[in-house]
Amino acid sequence: MTKLSAALIALPVLVISTLASAEVALYPTGPSEDAAFIRFVNASTAPLDVIAQAGQPPMRLEAAQPVSLFFPVQASSPVKGTLVSGAQKLAMDLKIEPGEFATVVAIPDGNGIRQVAVREQPDDFNGLKASLAFFNVDAGCPDASLRPAGRTADLFKAVPVDSLQRRSINPVTLSVQLVCANANVGNPLDLGELKAGERYSVLLVPSSTGPRLLNATDTLSH
Repeated sequence: MTKLSAALIALPVLVISTLASAEVALYPTGPSEDAAFIRFVNASTAPLDVIAQAGQPPMRLEAAQPVSLFFPVQASSPVKGTLVSGAQKLAMDLKIEPGEFATVVAIPDGNGIRQVAVREQPDDFNGLKASLAFFNVDAGCPDASLRPAGRTADLFKAVPVDSLQRRSINPVTLSVQLVCANANVGNPLDLGELKAGERYSVLLVPSSTGPRLLNATDTLSH
């Protein structure tokens, strides 16, 4: 049984303890050499259930809270499960390398969903800075850019579809603007105060009304 399976079995306790306590920054002293991690993102409007093994209670991701914690899993071993959205079931079978962080995104695709896995090997830890990543999983906005709201200098420039960029920034209060094809798209997204030593993600996902941004603090399930 993987640690992800164990985490999903204990999901009610996990959810209660997570919501009742402050978020813990991801690997405050750097990534483990022998651990691997996986998280899930629901980019659709319907609830998404993540099931590690048949018969186990699911982990549900609602549209209001679409990004899960990072779960530790056995590196270099198959991580299997099922993503369920309405009547649709998608099998998941990933192998995650040591020190790798995989983000599995359920993306709306016609009347159902498809899954995309974006992988990262973080190596930029700096306890005096905040770390921000920009994920692009929207084929409708290739080479997407992200800039501070009201400014013209890009934080991230020309990020290809199904990939990410990450950088260290000063701990500040930040709102970001999505840029597609050299034009601002949608309203700025308020990220709040980014704290030194913590890691954050902004995810560009498709929707029925066009590209939209999600944000999350990268936190690890304990």
